[in-house]
Parts: sequence; structure tokens; C-alpha cells
Amino acid sequence: MEKIFDVIIIGSGPAGMTAAIYAARREMKALVIGKELGGQMVWASSIENYPGFKKIDNYDLIVKMQEQVKGLGVEIKTDEVKRIEKGSDGIFVLHAGKDNYKTKTVIIAMGLAPRRLAIPGEEEFNGKGVSYCANCDGPFYKDRVVAVVGGGNAALDAAEVMSKIAKKVYLIHRRNEFRGFEALIEDVKERKNIELLLETETKEIIGQNKVERIKIANNKTGEEKELEVDGIFVEVGRVAHTDLVADLVDRDKNNQIAVDEKQGTKTKGLFAAGDVTNKSEFKQITIATGEATIAALAAYQYLQLKEDQK
Repeated sequence: MEKIFDVIIIGSGPAGMTAAIYAARREMKALVIGKELGGQMVWASSIENYPGFKKIDNYDLIVKMQEQVKGLGVEIKTDEVKRIEKGSDGIFVLHAGKDNYKTKTVIIAMGLAPRRLAIPGEEEFNGKGVSYCANCDGPFYKDRVVAVVGGGNAALDAAEVMSKIAKKVYLIHRRNEFRGFEALIEDVKERKNIELLLETETKEIIGQNKVERIKIANNKTGEEKELEVDGIFVEVGRVAHTDLVADLVDRDKNNQIAVDEKQGTKTKGLFAAGDVTNKSEFKQITIATGEATIAALAAYQYLQLKEDQK
């Protein structure tokens, strides 16, 4: 017989892993498909706001979640779902790489992707000095000079991480004040090798085979100058890439998926959870796991109701 899952979860970050745990505990045949294990947690450093841990390394938490999911018998596949179809029989078909998967329900937990600066040189030097993950690529810049662009918690965290690795860190923000947690702002201000460049825009990334300089401009005076840097970390927020389900869900102006109180979408059997939804403006691990819990239980309830109607 052709294998049909009870639920397939797209995304292997905290939301995806939590949904898998709750699905497995309801004896649902579940599969997790994600592009990168850990999701957005790989961009964090140590995590200090997750219940049960005063402080935990991001990779330690990722591994603990993975081990728990696999221990419950749920398979995790590293792949990208390219297309989703729903047949007249109510079964979803997911096309990922060379494989197709059938499932009775789907939970979208893809999280968000880094927002780009959209300036000359950014695409050209991606992976050659342009990075969107200080925790992933930071060690390559030991005793080098780097720039971090952004004004929120992610940028502040990246600057703090890089201050322990790089010789010099420029923290560039287009506004005159940061938008992050006060404790993190104070920590960054105390780091002697971090230079703050407020009311400043990054205009261009310059180099030959790799990043060598960046062009910046002061927003008040219009003055432009170039800084010699070995790398630039872009931390200007995250965006939802949800075209995969554009025909199956309603989306807001930020392409976040609209969900109801049970994380359901306009397509029956299709649920969404975590940062990819429009349910909360606060994008936190604990909120993502809470939504995923609801989504998994709602998917189970949906299947039970269908059984009862037979």
C-alpha cells in the first residue's frame, strides 16, 4: 500500500519540532521536512529565554529537540518542498526534490528568511564576505574587521558575538537609536572594539573576489565614506517566503499566513505555526512552540472528526 502520513510538517525549527512531538504523542504518522535543522535558531547564539534553561547554546537546544523527535520515531528529512497540491479526495501531495509525499494534513512551520539590503555587491559577495548568520560564519573572521548592519536584537546580538572574535566591529544603523532589549544595548555599548555608526546607511559592498570595503552615508549630512572591512553581517530583519502555499492560504501584507484560533488556514487540513504566521508580532521561540502545539492538536482533532463522519 502507498504510504500516507497523518501529518507532514514543513520546517525543522522549534515550531516544526514541537509539532512533531505532539503529533507523535497522538500516535500520528508524522514526517518533518526542513531545509535547515534548527531553523532560525542557527542564527542565535546562546539562548537565555527558554524555560528550563538559564542559558543554553543554540546548537545544544537544536540537538536536544532533534533527539526528542527522533526518539518518538519521527523521521526528519533535509529537503525543500517545492509544490503542494490537494486532491479531490482531501489528500495533500508534497513535491520535494525527487520525492513525492502524501499526507492527510500539513503544518507549515517554515519560519522567516533574512531580509536583504538590496544594494550593489550584496548578491555578488554572498558567501564571500556577506553573511546573514554571525554564529555560523563568525569564526572565519577571527582578528579581522567586520561590519554588522541593523538596529534590532539580532543585530545587537551579532555585534556582541563578533566583538569576541573580530578585532574591530562597526555596528551600522540607519536610525538614531536601537530597537533591542535595553540590557543588550548596554552590553554592546560597553564593548570597546564596537564602534557605533548611527543614522548611517550602507550603500554599497565593494571588492574584487571578496568583500574589501563598504560605502556608507550619514543620513543627516549626506556625507559618504568607505570603510575597509573583511566581512559584513546583514541583520535587518526577517521576511516570510510563503509563495509555496499562496493559493492555499490567505496572507497579510508581509506575506505571513493568516490563521484562526486553532492555527487553521482557509484550506481544511492545512495548518501553520510559528514566525511564518500573522498571529503575533512578537517572534519568539516560546510563541512558536505554543502555536505548534495548538496546530498539532488541531490536526489530530481534524482527523478524528473526519473519522467520526465516515
